[in-house]
Amino acid sequence: MEISFTSLKIPTKGIVALIVAEGTRLGSFGRKVDAATGGAVSRALNASHFKGKSSETVDVLGASGGIGRVVVMGLSRPSVGERELENLGGKLVGRVENSGETKLNIAVEPVHGCQVSASRMAACIALGARLRAYRFNKYKSKKKGKDRSLCLEHVCLMTQSVVGASRAYEASEALTEGIYLARDLVNEPPNVLCPEEFAARALELRSVGVKVEVLNEEKMKKLGMNALLGVGQGSIRESKLVVMQWKGARQKTSQPIAFVGKGVCFDTGGISLKPPVGMEDMKGDMGGAACVTGLIHALARRRAKVNAVVIVGLVENMPGGNAQRPGDIVTSMSGKTIEILNTDAEGRLVLADALWYAQQRFKPKIVIDLATLTGAIMVALGQEYAGLFSNNDRLSERLITAGETVNEKVWRMPLHDSYDKMLKSSFADVKNIGGRYAGSITAAQFLQRFIDKTPWAHLDIAGTAMACPSSDINHSWGSGYGVRLLNQLVVRHYEK
Repeated sequence: MEISFTSLKIPTKGIVALIVAEGTRLGSFGRKVDAATGGAVSRALNASHFKGKSSETVDVLGASGGIGRVVVMGLSRPSVGERELENLGGKLVGRVENSGETKLNIAVEPVHGCQVSASRMAACIALGARLRAYRFNKYKSKKKGKDRSLCLEHVCLMTQSVVGASRAYEASEALTEGIYLARDLVNEPPNVLCPEEFAARALELRSVGVKVEVLNEEKMKKLGMNALLGVGQGSIRESKLVVMQWKGARQKTSQPIAFVGKGVCFDTGGISLKPPVGMEDMKGDMGGAACVTGLIHALARRRAKVNAVVIVGLVENMPGGNAQRPGDIVTSMSGKTIEILNTDAEGRLVLADALWYAQQRFKPKIVIDLATLTGAIMVALGQEYAGLFSNNDRLSERLITAGETVNEKVWRMPLHDSYDKMLKSSFADVKNIGGRYAGSITAAQFLQRFIDKTPWAHLDIAGTAMACPSSDINHSWGSGYGVRLLNQLVVRHYEK
């Protein structure tokens, strides 16, 4: 869908959307639209007792003056911030996307009490519109005249600050591309997006300036990545480790920040086979890898002034004849030995080697991993928050604040030696599960064993990366969760 910005003038094509803040009346441009329709807008507002509350909407159909449809949407006060404006953009697209019209013209006038500048207002509404417009229909047979869900092709923001709004939207457009990429990766079927295909798509990021390396199984064996390789050994598809680097800081040799993603492209559970009901959702078990790949795309596209490294471990967990067995013991890249008690606790094995590799090779300032790691985090937090585990209070506080800012919320969970004891193995340095209780915590405790003194955070995004509740700006099964959160963290604390 195309986004454009133009001056406040009555359009000759498409739907006109007007925004009215709670307790106020039509703005000056809104009054011009009302006059052009012979007073139809004001009559409809009076007849419906419109108050301007959030999501309150009045449709004026068949208006005169060449304007076929006017949509008036409320915006609650007293305080209006970027999140409310983004949601408004999403709501407007949701209101008209099945109308048959190809163009939506949104008038952006000053709102009393709004905390956002006029140009930023338009950019925020445009971002929300773009995120809501996302669709993953590439595998649907299109029947002309019957599927109207893709009719809306163009959203035009009409504002007094055309140049300022266009500039403000540039960074948002880069961010949207990253979110779209993350959503696409999660939504792809597993017969398409195997480790090799994921790696191939990562290589495409070279076009925006990202340095990309792909390590095959032979290279990983030489590095001693037996924890990661053990997960994928039951599949006929080769495992991969992809390393992506963006060097945007003024000092190209300065310490990077590192992001690591779990990339289990499909997870059957291996020999510890999952129940069949819902197993199709395990195509999204690479949501962490999708997020950090979308993130580095966004950083590169907006030319972020930061050195960043992204590492994704890509495997397929299958119950083949060569599959890993419960009772196996593997030696990780760190040298620690791991007793495998459940082959469905596989993501932490992938991350163990990927995290160690990130720290040993790049010596990062911080390292953050994202993973659809445990169902237990959904029991604890549902699908509103991702679980945050960290060895560093400062990093945790920054992530919490960033999450609140962009509405990708995280909730800090405990790490403690008492939980660590649950991972004690009789035969190896550590076992890969801790028992029935505190499953998300013991998974994080396991990962912490592969962290040196680097400030580290682990985000368990099992409840937020896929099949999460729809919102004003997301109706996709794959949400792209985490791209905005981490981008905000970078913007606020790590760009120089």
